[in-house]
Amino acid sequence: VQLQASGGGLVQAGDSLRLSCAASGRTFSNYDMAWYRQAPGKQREWVARISNGGSPNYAGSVEGRFTISRDNAKRTGYLQMNSLKPEDTAVYYCKIAGSWGQGTQVTVSS
Repeated sequence: VQLQASGGGLVQAGDSLRLSCAASGRTFSNYDMAWYRQAPGKQREWVARISNGGSPNYAGSVEGRFTISRDNAKRTGYLQMNSLKPEDTAVYYCKIAGSWGQGTQVTVSS
């Protein structure tokens, strides 16, 4: 499956962003989808996951601020990020069926 992530940018603390992950090549609706992030000098960490049935799970650091969703008809997943903090600054990656998107940079200034 090929993935195209988008929606990153430079925002201030407290702002919101919505990331998108467009998929092609396989039946999107069959697979769970996840978002990960990697901050400079740190290991890639899991952020959120949504099952093929639509059940979400979140890392504790983003619970209550981030919302993962999917639109199977559009073969696209989303990560709505609210109340952003400087520590959310990272490259965000989507993952489906073992394939990774290219990443999109999110920078949150204080």
